[in-house]
Amino acid sequence: METSCAAISVTTPGRVCLFGEHQDYLGLPVIPCAISLRITMEAGWRSDMEIRIDLPDIGSREEFSLAGPLPYVRERDYFRGAVNILRREGFTFSRGLDCSVRGTIPINAGTSSSSALVVTWINLLAAMSDQNASLSPEECARFAHRAEVLEFREPGGMMDHCAAAYGGVTAIDFTPEFAVETLDVELGTFVLGDSGEPKDTKGVLSRVKDRVLDAVQLLRRREDGFSLARAASGELPREGSGLTSSQLELLDGTIRNRDITREARALLKKKPLDDRRLGELLSAHQTVLRDVLGISTAKIDRMLDAAEEAGAYGGKINGSGGGGCMFAYAPVNPEAVAEAVASAGGKPRIVTVDTGTRRDAGNAAA
Repeated sequence: METSCAAISVTTPGRVCLFGEHQDYLGLPVIPCAISLRITMEAGWRSDMEIRIDLPDIGSREEFSLAGPLPYVRERDYFRGAVNILRREGFTFSRGLDCSVRGTIPINAGTSSSSALVVTWINLLAAMSDQNASLSPEECARFAHRAEVLEFREPGGMMDHCAAAYGGVTAIDFTPEFAVETLDVELGTFVLGDSGEPKDTKGVLSRVKDRVLDAVQLLRRREDGFSLARAASGELPREGSGLTSSQLELLDGTIRNRDITREARALLKKKPLDDRRLGELLSAHQTVLRDVLGISTAKIDRMLDAAEEAGAYGGKINGSGGGGCMFAYAPVNPEAVAEAVASAGGKPRIVTVDTGTRRDAGNAAA
């Protein structure tokens, strides 16, 4: 039976990674920022145990039953994965749902559309479970990370899920223990530019992550207790380390990005904010991502150059890289920056910092 009105609506933001790109899965701090492009999911009750999810933005539809086990039928079967994760946590479901999903987050472009979708689905499922649960941002992030990454043995970290769940500007630590710090900072506008170049998120993440971890393991055989969190910039052992020059360069770049992130975190806590310095640090981060990690593209480099020539204070590629989006910090005259990005072949959007996942409940407990 189709429902005529939504019992609940959940909306979740996309994100840009300000600092710490390719750092979260190494246990190093990251600073993401939720942006004003969102996914919204509406759902209403059914009289049976069926789940029907319409995704008109991509011309797709998901259908499955909650009566019995949920085996996976495709790679990255996130909708079924989220149900399975919550079931293992003790959630139960006695009725099915009719759902629709719409969004403004660019898909497969580095702005965390898939993580925003999974956080939205987790939040909605918990609310419409028999437990009628209200999840904390940390619970939303952890369950979503398990459903999207761990359940399907993906290489990504937890940054995207935290950004989507908490919102705002956050500093996330993974060692010595997981912690999310909400930064009290007012940022100006950003110009997000979609290059239109397709991304191989899984492939890029695996390639960069594996290269760094292989180099770290080699060093640990020589120096017991070696840690990327403690290693000093420029002081990596060269002679007899067993590392190639490219491996040493990669580790140096990783440490430089770590230090840029630490400086940015301190900067974001100062009032008033030095917007110019923030832009400089974004561009310094981009230099490492482009020249050392090799995740930028010629088109994205042109878009960033055009943005800075039009008055942006700095910017970088966004997400795992190899295509997708860039963003520029443009607290002054963002319209001119957007025009410059468009002239370089990108699809620009002017965005601001936004709140985390939230739901508007109607009769969800009925």
